[in-house]
Amino acid sequence: MSDYPPVSPYAAGLGGKCPRCGQGRLFDGFLGLRKSCEHCGLDYAKADAGDGPAVFAIFIVGFVAVAAAFIVRFAWYAPFWVAFAVSAGLTVALTILLLRPLKATLIALQYANKAAEGRLEE
Repeated sequence: MSDYPPVSPYAAGLGGKCPRCGQGRLFDGFLGLRKSCEHCGLDYAKADAGDGPAVFAIFIVGFVAVAAAFIVRFAWYAPFWVAFAVSAGLTVALTILLLRPLKATLIALQYANKAAEGRLEE
């Protein structure tokens, strides 16, 4: 592990790169993880972001979509269906744009902080 220079978990996450070397790809497909890094061989089997990316996406996207709907409806006096269409379009687009970098960033932060399952001491 000391053979690799430190990689910012945020840079690795936003780029979808390996959290150890910052070179290899993290994803195989849209949200599926590769088995390992093709550059340094880091095993991604224990990498699990769980529901974290979805929770962050819900908070971010929900805030933006509701704010956009209110602005379109009450500041621009657009009809209800226009506000709904703008809000729905923003919801879909932002969700697709945010899920992958959020998942990669949480996995990179887990690696950087050496996160592991909780254990009770005996």
